Amino acid sequence: MINHSAHKSSNINCLSTFLTEIKCAGLRPRARLAVFAFLLLAAAGTFAAGDGLIIPEFAVFSDPSGSFATVNQAGPTVESANPFFQDLGTNGRRCVTCHQPSEAMSITPPHIQKLFEATQGMDPLFRPVDGASCPTADVSTLEERREAYSLLLTRGLIRIGIAVPAKADYQVVSVYNRYGCNATDVISMYRRPLPTTNLPFLSAVMFDGRESSPATGTTKILYSNYPTSLLNDLAHQSVDATTGHAQGDGTRPTAEEQKQIVDFETKLFTAQIRDRHAGDLDEDGAMGGPGSLAAQPFFISVNSSVHFLIPAFEQPGGLVKPGDGQFTSNIFNLYNNWAQINDSEDDEHTAARRSIARGEQLFNTLQIPITGVAGINDDVAAGGLIAGGVLSLNGTCGTCHDTPNVGNHSFPTPLNIGTGDPSPNNPSVSMGGLDVSYLPEITVCKKDATSGLPTNNCRTTTDLGQALVDGRFDHVGKIKGPILRGLAGRAPYFHNGSAATLADAVTFYNIRFNLNLSKQDQDDLVAFLKTL
Repeated sequence: MINHSAHKSSNINCLSTFLTEIKCAGLRPRARLAVFAFLLLAAAGTFAAGDGLIIPEFAVFSDPSGSFATVNQAGPTVESANPFFQDLGTNGRRCVTCHQPSEAMSITPPHIQKLFEATQGMDPLFRPVDGASCPTADVSTLEERREAYSLLLTRGLIRIGIAVPAKADYQVVSVYNRYGCNATDVISMYRRPLPTTNLPFLSAVMFDGRESSPATGTTKILYSNYPTSLLNDLAHQSVDATTGHAQGDGTRPTAEEQKQIVDFETKLFTAQIRDRHAGDLDEDGAMGGPGSLAAQPFFISVNSSVHFLIPAFEQPGGLVKPGDGQFTSNIFNLYNNWAQINDSEDDEHTAARRSIARGEQLFNTLQIPITGVAGINDDVAAGGLIAGGVLSLNGTCGTCHDTPNVGNHSFPTPLNIGTGDPSPNNPSVSMGGLDVSYLPEITVCKKDATSGLPTNNCRTTTDLGQALVDGRFDHVGKIKGPILRGLAGRAPYFHNGSAATLADAVTFYNIRFNLNLSKQDQDDLVAFLKTL
């Protein structure tokens, strides 16, 4: 039985602390009122109980960098009336279990740890099916549960088990999984729950794109079929999530419930609204916050960096309108005005704003020698850009994060930049030097086309990515880049939670692509990313 009293008490304590924080942070009265109203709902158990309380039209939440806001364009939503908040399966989970409004529509380790302690690991979030590092883990005692759910508690990771496609052109020859899930036919991978907000900007559903793929009976999202394809893919995903994560029997969500879930989540827009050092992010000509984000124009392939280089790809491309042939590497223009702040103003407030503006400029203009990235540098037959591949491509952050003021790729383009690949010099860290020792080591070898036997062409990784969807060896490790808005509210980062902070994420890129960033450059990039 869930200890709801303990859970509510924990929420109320958090609320008391947070209200003190926002007072000190100097939020505007309207924002304070929105925070107070929304957090009162949270303290009452709103985000788990589905008891008829209301998700408001505008809400602000604290995060380590300041606060973020979510706009609900559908207007105030009654929880008990929306299946996003209802128990549709058999194990007590709901969509909201892993997509909390107070966690930027995802979940984070601090939240998970508080929930574990408040309920002694008995909240519906803690279910062996995928909350445990392996579903066979012993969860009979508190300490056993703490061990079983260790990856969820420390990294916010959910286990995703996917069968190797029957017609895969590779063979999984070995799996070393310290948690016991060593099967080679159904592969266990560990991924962060993607946020269910800002969804109209998606070009693929799920990290590996499996909910936008014929392999699951869904549709690749293209300019010609958007937004119908996106809405249908999200509806399909709501069914798969219920039958999988919530262990449903397939009867729910019904077609009408799927529509209600998708209607709700596609009306949510989340972005940072206040920085602890720089203050409100929509002051003095800045355009931070979810309001301007919700109004951001978008179409599939907008500002495609690939289409601009190779017009046959990612059609129609274009910046202002489809097919206009334009591209800009200036992906973000939120803080241009802050770059003009008078240098004579040396207080912490203005210094923070200048740092954010410098970070935005770095994001837009920093030259990056892109090498060894599957999906860019490999042969066109493997998903790369040109026949024979390209050893190095001079790009910017916008090469992969090209959607204006959003930061994902505007066309479905899975890439492998090495976040899940062990370094050849030290397999306990990734290609960018971040710890991946807690993840499985999966070795796959390409099959001989004639004999069907594994060849010596092998790769070791911690996540097979797109290759578990389409069965292609060339696609091992490829995943999509997520939307970059609302980052500060949902650490850790990368699909596997390997970057505990945004500073770690910047460190990854600095090492992986030999950027030689100065300490100032790194600090400025982090300051900027925190404001998204």
